[in-house]
Amino acid sequence: MEYNFQEIENSFLKEWEKNKIFKTKEEEGNKYYVLEMFPYPSGKIHMGHVRNYAIGDVVNRYYRMAGKNTLHPMGWDAFGMPAENAAIKHGVHPAKWTYENIDYMRQQLKRLGFSYDWDREVTTCNPEYYKWNQWIFLKMFEKGIAYRKSAIVNWCPHDLTVLANEQVIEGKCWRCGTPVVQKEIPSWYLKITDYAERLLEDLEKLKGKWPLQVLIMQENWIGKSEGATIKFPVKDSSDYIEVFTTRPDTIFGVTFMALAPENPLVLDLAKDTPYFEEVKAFVDKIKAMSTKERGIVEEKEGVFTGKYAINPLTNEEIPIYAANYILWGYGTGAIMAVPAHDERDFEFAKKYNLPIKVVVQPKDKEWDFEKSAYEEEGILVNSGEFSGLESSKAKQEITKYLEEKGLGRKTINYKLRDWNISRQRYWGTPIPIIYCDDCGIVPVPEEDLPVVLPQDVEFTGVGGSPLSKVEEFVNTTCPKCGKPAKRETDTMDTFVDSSWYFLRYCDPKNDKLPFDKEKVDYWMPVDIYIGGIEHAVLHLLYSRFFTKFLKDIGLVSVDEPFERLLTQGMVLKKWISIGKLLEILGVDENISVDEFKEKLEEFVSKR
Repeated sequence: MEYNFQEIENSFLKEWEKNKIFKTKEEEGNKYYVLEMFPYPSGKIHMGHVRNYAIGDVVNRYYRMAGKNTLHPMGWDAFGMPAENAAIKHGVHPAKWTYENIDYMRQQLKRLGFSYDWDREVTTCNPEYYKWNQWIFLKMFEKGIAYRKSAIVNWCPHDLTVLANEQVIEGKCWRCGTPVVQKEIPSWYLKITDYAERLLEDLEKLKGKWPLQVLIMQENWIGKSEGATIKFPVKDSSDYIEVFTTRPDTIFGVTFMALAPENPLVLDLAKDTPYFEEVKAFVDKIKAMSTKERGIVEEKEGVFTGKYAINPLTNEEIPIYAANYILWGYGTGAIMAVPAHDERDFEFAKKYNLPIKVVVQPKDKEWDFEKSAYEEEGILVNSGEFSGLESSKAKQEITKYLEEKGLGRKTINYKLRDWNISRQRYWGTPIPIIYCDDCGIVPVPEEDLPVVLPQDVEFTGVGGSPLSKVEEFVNTTCPKCGKPAKRETDTMDTFVDSSWYFLRYCDPKNDKLPFDKEKVDYWMPVDIYIGGIEHAVLHLLYSRFFTKFLKDIGLVSVDEPFERLLTQGMVLKKWISIGKLLEILGVDENISVDEFKEKLEEFVSKR
């Protein structure tokens, strides 16, 4: 009997929609929250989506049949650069492009018969949603978590616009081919570093519930390290260079200092020396690199600044270099270089013929310090009164000595950086800030939210943010003094949208607050969260950060948003038909299941 899928499936789909059989019930107890990561509305649902959403559908149906009250929502991560690129390339407004894609993809998901409660659908580019992005930002601003400082970005000097890393092709602007430079511009940050220790400690709660590799990736991204902050005075100056090191036990082996070329101290050090022009040329060369290139150093390069620092424990004079393998914005943008015990310093020292001084010997093996650096712990040598100590003990003793002399202090550091949420694009949440000549930075009053994106915007891809050219949007009045003022024209990183959407699903129609605490406390945490491992760090880390902040201001009761995490893997190749597979295996359709499995396993093993 032929299966008429058009007739049969459409019949059932109409009945399901008419009777709202997947509508969520608000009732006490017995809840189960099933969630897949929501999609970007790129135009069509692909097999990667289907793989993910089919898993969630099966889980949801199982728990429904097992008597659970399930929440299984769907929505759209709808802001982002592709929509703006489509506007530039095809002359279609990002909103039109996005909503048309959403309509098409929604119908695809409905056609697949997935068990979503479509009454809870959220769309992040809708002002009813991004109003609450702005509201949360204002709460963070009140608490000092949102703040403004300069950031280094990729800048096209021809188009006068900021470029994302993916828009820089071989160091040039993807649109006009002009060499890209680094530029400092004011940006808005969220102080996620204030939550570093909690984000790290609470990974313990997720052990056995999240994949181990995801927990390890998060732990490494946060990157807690214990060490010392040490001051190295600059010779014949009142200035000093401050460094953080996890290896204070190697301080007697310092043979040069290395600073990031972007560090303002570099040009200050070189300005009265014969090396200034060479240093400036090197700094300009580094600043002309994209931020992506800047983070990938194949060959160590540097220049002598003409100045020396003083080792605070040996009083030795140490040359100060600007070096391309030191990054500005990471740590203090300066290091004490110990070539005998750090491979990067070793390569640099070999290239520039700098001394290599051994201060840590392996306990139980020989080491050829002419061939490579010894980076492990051992026994101190050539280290004055600390010689003979094991590294672990020497770290403590040297740090204590530095503290007593006022030359350093014990420090806990994190690799995690504060989150730059500023984007010089149109298609994102407007940052609710006003700049007044008299009052300074002024937050938009809550009663004036949302700050809505203007519709009449020209998309050229040049000259900075499209919002900066819309005078009716930019020009406003100061909420404090009533004088003329300017709006912020940056929009928020789209990761902001996805950092709390799982909470909005619990109460998607609320127009007084992002969500009702009682409803969120009933549904949260998400019992099982399903999505790609490519989101293992940023999205999950930001979601955990937002949840902890919202708990701090009394909006939620949970510490962690996702109880269990399932990373479903990725579809990397196109599907092929069974007929084609049989042909590849060299068998016919009458083969038994066991024979088919044997042939398939044999084929795969040979591949």
